Amino acid sequence: MEINGKDAEFEALIEQLNDEDQLKAYKAPYDNYQPGLLPRILGGFLVFCGNVVYGADPSYLKFRAVEVIARVPYHSWASAAFTLMTIFYTNEQRALALSTIKEYALFASDNETMHVVVISLLSRRERHAGIIRFTLIPMIFAFFYFWMSYALYLLKPRWSLETNYLFEQHAFDSYSRFLETHGDELREKPVDSQYMEWYGRHPRNQYEFFRSVRNDEIVHRNRSIHEIELNEHAA
Repeated sequence: MEINGKDAEFEALIEQLNDEDQLKAYKAPYDNYQPGLLPRILGGFLVFCGNVVYGADPSYLKFRAVEVIARVPYHSWASAAFTLMTIFYTNEQRALALSTIKEYALFASDNETMHVVVISLLSRRERHAGIIRFTLIPMIFAFFYFWMSYALYLLKPRWSLETNYLFEQHAFDSYSRFLETHGDELREKPVDSQYMEWYGRHPRNQYEFFRSVRNDEIVHRNRSIHEIELNEHAA
């Protein structure tokens, strides 16, 4: 995949966030953000279900399941934005905001797809994954999460974006724990993926790969709140 200007800018940010001081500064503005009651209930339910089915501790197979689900809101937002554009096409500011979220959603869904493809490859090398637990259940979750995110975005975009904020915060925390717990062994494990090479990311080992995924998640978390600001300014 040829890296264009926006892709290059994103990859440069991901690289910068490898520095712990820059990561801390980037996180800080939204670390204490308080989502509404409904997003807290939905986000808490998603995290609870994931911990019940896959355990509370981060692992290759849990990440594989989580990343299948993590792609979903971005596709939902793109679909909802297309629907809303049919209604608000005469409102130029609203149309611009909808076009912005659609553009970002498509970019983020490609990023999350890279996560799930590469992590699936790595997880197969670590442990056998049962079809029901690690394929069927994530697909069922993804189906319902898609329509929930879609409906929430139509009703009130803030609810859908805040739910994603919480899900991405959980993902960031999980990857951070994984790096802290398994950092030394991950530095010794290779990561060889044609898909990731096509995507345009070239980590030297699994530690660098999972660190880049951790950074992706915090960018997605922050961007979710940024999109709320864009939506409500245009409304």
